[in-house]
Amino acid sequence: MNKKTIITAAVTGAGETTAKSPHVPVSPKDIADSAIEAAKAGAAIAHIHVRDPKTGQLSHDVELFSEVVARIRESETDVVINLTAGGGGDFFPSLETPTQGGPGTDIQTPAERHEPVGLLLPEICTLDCGSLNFGDQVYLGPAEWLREHAKLIQASGVKPEMECFDTGHIRLANQLIQEGLVDENPMYQFCLGIPWGAEADAETMIYMRDHIVPNASWSAFGIGRMQLPMVAQAALLGGNVRVGLEDNLYLEKGVLGTNAQLVDKAVSVLRGIGTEPMSPQEAREQLGLKKAR
Repeated sequence: MNKKTIITAAVTGAGETTAKSPHVPVSPKDIADSAIEAAKAGAAIAHIHVRDPKTGQLSHDVELFSEVVARIRESETDVVINLTAGGGGDFFPSLETPTQGGPGTDIQTPAERHEPVGLLLPEICTLDCGSLNFGDQVYLGPAEWLREHAKLIQASGVKPEMECFDTGHIRLANQLIQEGLVDENPMYQFCLGIPWGAEADAETMIYMRDHIVPNASWSAFGIGRMQLPMVAQAALLGGNVRVGLEDNLYLEKGVLGTNAQLVDKAVSVLRGIGTEPMSPQEAREQLGLKKAR
């Protein structure tokens, strides 16, 4: 176990959660404010999606990303910004139109996924490392798309956080590294408990940790009620952690939480097992980041 642990706050996500909790931020101002509050509670990294302010649904609007990033950078909170680049991969199978997908299908090219990252140059962005049966939909991340996307991220100088939702994604992430498409000191995120990906349990986390390349950084999260147990498990195994309303709405059974409250609870869990949260600057040094200001 490390003496210090990086906490990432995933503050809004793209799921159908806004009707389930009033705390899920929707507008650029609310998303930025929630990221800042999470940072003050102990998060070193803020993971950012954006939503349509009118509908609350997932958005790819670069202007919305720009406003969120500007608000965070203009604040006095020195949080590391991690922009999603995994949107536009949602395919809803349709028996009537199988080649086109059904309602809700939303597919973007690697260049389209990369556009906000290339413009705003956050310190980190995500790279979803494969396709997955994701609940009732299929998330599409073909290998050649990932190679193209990895090249775009590498050329921008942004550090990719390689999102691994299943064990095969670890293999594909390692292949990208072997091909020179991801630079030294790579960064993995183990995404656990999502139907029908990797299970949120110790055995799966250990397997994934033991199959990444040497000298890599890694983090893990669980969804729903497994969020905080996976915080403790990841820290005990030497990894970093993620919490936030993208993955879980509840502070405890029946009690809705805010991002800051979830971070605060993660800090308590970490301190209870003997590790302290890293500051943003410590996280930059650990991950080899360059402050983007």
